[in-house]
Amino acid sequence: MNDEALSADGIFRRMEMPGTSYASTLALGSAVTEGVAVIHTRGEVDVVTAAELQGALEETVARHQCTVLIVDLSDVNFLASAGLAVLMRCSDNLSDRQCRFLVVANSPATVRPLELTGLTEALEVYDSVEAALATV
Repeated sequence: MNDEALSADGIFRRMEMPGTSYASTLALGSAVTEGVAVIHTRGEVDVVTAAELQGALEETVARHQCTVLIVDLSDVNFLASAGLAVLMRCSDNLSDRQCRFLVVANSPATVRPLELTGLTEALEVYDSVEAALATV
């Protein structure tokens, strides 16, 4: 992972697991147009970074009152169970708000965990942001 990755607020996030030397990197960016938000992610979504992703998803929906939220995992190189839990929790929360939740996953690092856990059946998963946007 590039040590110059930027988060949505322009700050590189290198998060460490307390009490260990383990660190993860996650960069987040967003674009919102006409009620459709796209959250771009890059790096690792694991126990260390999952809360950062969840916070970004919740903040985007609250701030922009989106009708569609797309999380783009195209540049994620590791998706752990903590990240999968964030996706399911977000999907559940957004269904209560009348907001569609779409996931872009197109690499083995993201597609495989989604398939193995059955989340490809529970979530709307697309292989590109363009394909997801075409359904809006």
